Amino acid sequence: MGRKEIYAALEIADHEVRLVIGELFEARLNMLRVERVQTSGVNNKEIVDEKAVVSAIRKAVANATIALGCRIERVLLAIPSIEVTRCNQKINVSIDDGTRTVRLYHIQSGFNKAIGYRPAVHLELVNVGCIKYKINGITSRKLPLGETCDSFVMDMDLLFAQKKTVYAYARCVEQANLEILDICLDSYAMAQEAAVFEQAIDRYVVQVDLCRYNTCLSLFAHGKLMKCILLKEGYASWYEELQNKYGLKDHVCYRLLQNIFDKDPKKNGDNIIYLENINDVQVALSAHEVYALCYERIEEWIEKINETCRPITQGGNTRYVVSGEGVNIQILEQLMDRFSASASSYVPQTIGARDGAYTTAIGMIYSWKEIQEVRKDERISVNRNEMEESVESIRKVAHDGEGGFTRKLKNMLLSDK
Repeated sequence: MGRKEIYAALEIADHEVRLVIGELFEARLNMLRVERVQTSGVNNKEIVDEKAVVSAIRKAVANATIALGCRIERVLLAIPSIEVTRCNQKINVSIDDGTRTVRLYHIQSGFNKAIGYRPAVHLELVNVGCIKYKINGITSRKLPLGETCDSFVMDMDLLFAQKKTVYAYARCVEQANLEILDICLDSYAMAQEAAVFEQAIDRYVVQVDLCRYNTCLSLFAHGKLMKCILLKEGYASWYEELQNKYGLKDHVCYRLLQNIFDKDPKKNGDNIIYLENINDVQVALSAHEVYALCYERIEEWIEKINETCRPITQGGNTRYVVSGEGVNIQILEQLMDRFSASASSYVPQTIGARDGAYTTAIGMIYSWKEIQEVRKDERISVNRNEMEESVESIRKVAHDGEGGFTRKLKNMLLSDK
């Protein structure tokens, strides 16, 4: 049996833990399982209740383990893009073995030398991105294996996050009895899945990660992640007045925004769209009431983004790419023309994970695969022996038909004779 590349990506979001398990096969990701568990242990991207977060991680992993039939032992972990520092490194690699031929260990030696750099004691390396190779005066992103030269230059960006943030998130995973396969900035992973790096080759791209309680703006230029800013307003600010007036829960407000909104006031009539009894008080909401309480807040959110990005949009060709959980709210698609530059939304199209909330987790898996061209780490997320046993049992059932409906029906027919 060929080597199975099964990876689990974990994102500790502002109100829930998201676990995505997928198998990479010939550069395609086949989704095996997704889990979402609510938690109140995060506030403004900071861990405020470690026990609550650890409990949510354990529940998500336990659910996925039961479904898959094998233990999840290690995960890819998303790190929030708070106070990200970018440092460029240019490493000269000499071919000193007399072959004048570039081999993988030459590239690995340059890579290891670059990642040894530390700009400050309070920073921790999270991502290595945009690796370029300059050989014989020619620059390329392709691995130069087999090229002939005396030396070559590796040009790469090192992305650092605050050490306290990285350690806080990592500690939650370790407390849940999991290994960390690798870490990745959430903005970097999202850009990997949404093809933002490619779009930013000849223009500025502002990536908008819309979460419940905050919004992360990430600037990309020249195919690189340049800067990240966190706005402490997410889609929850859109329904704050609605929630305060009627005492609705967050998930109810989210569903109201997600399914019934239209920017045209005439299409939001007085017909009742929501009915609930809250503390012996009947709450009846019409589409018009939801529109009246929320629509202006959405426009204010967009205007705040426009104001924040004004120096960028005024300086050159710019576009916005909006993703994250909030992109599932349909009204947002109708308001793309309100942004100060060309804007589009992104929702993953991977079967089983067609939800903006999974953009970061899916991107982590692709980011891990990309860096493996250099690192060659063959570890996977699940217990390999248990995974092979699970696959073999499924294959046996498929071959023998034992336990299947067809076999049961056949036995019933034969027993009647």
